[in-house]
Amino acid sequence: MASYKRPCIHCGAYIESDCRFCSSCQSGSPFGVLCPTCLRPIERGQPLCSCCGRALYIPCPDCGKPTFAGEKCEQCGASLMIRCRNPRCGAQQFFENVKCTACGKKIKSNRK
Repeated sequence: MASYKRPCIHCGAYIESDCRFCSSCQSGSPFGVLCPTCLRPIERGQPLCSCCGRALYIPCPDCGKPTFAGEKCEQCGASLMIRCRNPRCGAQQFFENVKCTACGKKIKSNRK
């Protein structure tokens, strides 16, 4: 079966349509934005996730300005992701998550 390439919504690089990560910008959601807590598809502009009720606009931990709960701050460009400390996992996680969405282990944030 032929695989078609689609552009990543973050960087525009064309990648296989069945990929879960962009090889150019390392985005974990190359074809849409996912809720950082429940991983359901969301759209920019929504104030809350319709599935879990999580607030989607939060203050950036670096600059303190309000930003959409995505992979990077819309204001300063700082990453909002941290790596799971489980040596068998290492998945990128949203900095406010308490548990890793990939392995379920508790996350201790390096942020202040």
